[in-house]
Amino acid sequence: MPDTESQSPSMHRSKPERILILGAAGRDFHNFNVAYRDNPDVHVVAFTATQIPDIAGRRYPVELAGSQYPDGIPIRDEAELERLIAEHAVDTVDFAYSDVSHETVMHLASRALAAGADFKLQGPDTTMIPSSKPVVAICAVRTGCGKSQTTRAVAAAFKAAGKRVAIIRHPMPYGDLAQQAVQRFAEYADLDRHECTIEEREEYEPHIDNGHVVYAGVDYGAILHEAEQEADVVLWDGGNNDLSFYRPDLMITVTDPLRAGHAFHYHPGEANLRMADIVVINKTDTATTEQLAKARQEVAALAPDAHLIEAASPVTLAASVTGQRVLVVEDGPTVTHGGMGFGAGYVAATAAGATLVDPRPHAAGSLMGVFEKFPHLEEVLPAMGYGAQQVRDLEATINAIECDAVVSGTPIDLARVVSIDRPLIRARYDLGAAAATALAEQVTQHLFGG
Repeated sequence: MPDTESQSPSMHRSKPERILILGAAGRDFHNFNVAYRDNPDVHVVAFTATQIPDIAGRRYPVELAGSQYPDGIPIRDEAELERLIAEHAVDTVDFAYSDVSHETVMHLASRALAAGADFKLQGPDTTMIPSSKPVVAICAVRTGCGKSQTTRAVAAAFKAAGKRVAIIRHPMPYGDLAQQAVQRFAEYADLDRHECTIEEREEYEPHIDNGHVVYAGVDYGAILHEAEQEADVVLWDGGNNDLSFYRPDLMITVTDPLRAGHAFHYHPGEANLRMADIVVINKTDTATTEQLAKARQEVAALAPDAHLIEAASPVTLAASVTGQRVLVVEDGPTVTHGGMGFGAGYVAATAAGATLVDPRPHAAGSLMGVFEKFPHLEEVLPAMGYGAQQVRDLEATINAIECDAVVSGTPIDLARVVSIDRPLIRARYDLGAAAATALAEQVTQHLFGG
């Protein structure tokens, strides 16, 4: 019989493997940088884009793409998948973004296979960069599980132990990619200088407020090199439910009892839970007994050897809104592709006895499309602001709504970004004190033996 394996086209490929990377302006660029850039055996024909508006139609610049791509690399809409495979004779489709259902991943795989291409997912051994400093990675099962409050608690524990911490945040490069290759944020002026979007500010501002330096950008090898110069420990602050870009010495995975069971159905959240050394179940103070039981079962099934910490997520309001008609503005990713119908602002406002105003009839510009795409949103307005026009749409929507106050559940001071003509009440949330103490003990013991 003929040796069919030896006759596989991939075994005798005389030309570079032609690759199409499916992404969302984050993991896709990282996969390229660590696995494909300056690799003569492959040629990346394009990236595709989804989830994030206004990314398709741009190019990954030559400054980041390298000498093999003198014109950079085009970024096209994911809807063009089959056309791109045919147009560029693509050999392999590389899936490289997060917070999507297993079913979605396999539908994309089926489209690629039917169009004649291989389909692959790059894993930790290929894409995690080792560090010369200890690395703690904080990842999640889904967007909006409470990574931010968990990261703040771990950073505070390092600070209390006298350790210098560099927080490296998952990429959100929505501007000039070449200029954003390596970014360092230590004060508010840095946010303005880098023209940060609302989503970026939501992740950076709280760390700056707590006196920590944050790094982000596009080239995470170069970013790590810079961060290592001023840190005793590197803290990876993950985005969505993506895998860590760095090889962790300690892996913390955050899960959410309000979406218990999602780890069995979302990529790469299941992988994150399976790899966890410590699992934090957040929001125990707002979950039902049944939801908590299901979350514990999920952890027992997928991470039986992990140390489990259950954490309250107390929310406080800066002023009373009892009896008032309020508009609630929430963190955008959590309530859009994260699938939540509400966030911290809703929890605080309803607990305070406020009446919530429906924002949908007043949605301006791009916000109308957001509500059409995410019909589960009824009583909250997502703080969308991926570009200047969307920020203007957000401002117009807020100011068109008749209410007594605006309750902001985003981690930022929204008034720094948009002008609001009524009282703005911030809803702040942190990891519960008991859980923060337990987490600090586990982290310091694991890394430093004390």
